[in-house]
Amino acid sequence: MDAEGGRADSPGRVAYVRISDEIHDGTLRPGAPLVETILAKRLGMSRTPVRDALNRLEQDGLVERYDRGLRVRRRSPEEILEIYEIRVVLEAMAARGAAERRTALDLVRLEQAQRRMGELADDDPVERVQLNRAFHRALWRAGHNTTLADMLARLSSHIYRYSSTTLQQEGRWDEANREHEALIEAIRDRDPDRAAEIAAAHLSTARDLRL
Repeated sequence: MDAEGGRADSPGRVAYVRISDEIHDGTLRPGAPLVETILAKRLGMSRTPVRDALNRLEQDGLVERYDRGLRVRRRSPEEILEIYEIRVVLEAMAARGAAERRTALDLVRLEQAQRRMGELADDDPVERVQLNRAFHRALWRAGHNTTLADMLARLSSHIYRYSSTTLQQEGRWDEANREHEALIEAIRDRDPDRAAEIAAAHLSTARDLRL
């Protein structure tokens, strides 16, 4: 069962995941029209699950209506920065919760996610984004607050779908790795204040670089 109570492999869920992935990886660019019949044919399914998926993506804020139907939502630079402002606060809350409530398994997951980042041999921007995203998901999970994790996932989805990434700026990848390691140390030591401070500074730097 998925989070909404349906089968994880239901046609609607499959359509949602596939269209969402295409938005995030840039296959469907901001402003691209989304036509049910075309998507259904390409995905090899009927229009009903595609329609359900598009409705859900509209609720998520990834799809918007315009005079000709539906399209991938465009966001202004100002909106992206607003998202960062909110995420700074929520990420600090997640880090605080992780330091307070993490289990030994949570710590292992965080360390493994960070190890994969540290071992990345090339500078492929897509790979960097995916590994960084996996680390932050592990952080949210370690806080054991499902509502907060869901809010962060939704906010982050609006940033990850843009092709540019602050992780490609000179020196930022190594700096981000050091910040993650410091954050893990604070969580390992169960120091919520330090964990929240590091997480807020980490996201604030990303926001400033995006500016």
